[in-house]
Amino acid sequence: MTPPDAKADLHQYLRDAREALLWKLDGLSEYDIRRPVTPTGTNLLGLVKHLAGVEFGYFGPTFGRPHDEPMPWLDSDTDPDADPNADMWATADESRAQLVALYRRAWAHADATIEALPLDAIGTVSWWPAGRNELTLHRVLVHVTAESHRHAGHADIVRETIDGTAGLLRSIDNLPYADASRWAEHRARVQRAAEQASDG
Repeated sequence: MTPPDAKADLHQYLRDAREALLWKLDGLSEYDIRRPVTPTGTNLLGLVKHLAGVEFGYFGPTFGRPHDEPMPWLDSDTDPDADPNADMWATADESRAQLVALYRRAWAHADATIEALPLDAIGTVSWWPAGRNELTLHRVLVHVTAESHRHAGHADIVRETIDGTAGLLRSIDNLPYADASRWAEHRARVQRAAEQASDG
């Protein structure tokens, strides 16, 4: 049996999360990819913008591999008037194409770091507290993969709220029912259970 390649496995899970997130933008209008659907403003294009900064940061300067991408929305640490959530939404002049391309460039930069370094390479996360900010590539890869899947899950819910589209990946929806009537029955069953539990 071939021994497992931990780095390749982790890298593939990260790639899957990236693709899942971008898929959630497909077929939606400019308005729908930007509009907030939760009280805290969660929106699809903002998740893409946020994760571009995450990948550039964790796989760039953390390992002495800086990038030259301007991301002024990440300057909130030095500008007291900056919006601390500026990386979580797209301004009217930030296009879908621009932010998706930025995210893909972040992938390329991250992939180069992942491929160049061993899992036990040590990096320093400058925005983490001193004494806890030295991490291995292995831990950073786990951290960013987990964060990317978490936000892909947010995107699942946002997209379903917008137009009912749901599923794990473009090629595999991973859902037990294919038609709306079965989902309506399921939702009604869940609703009844909630009501019965609250009555008791």
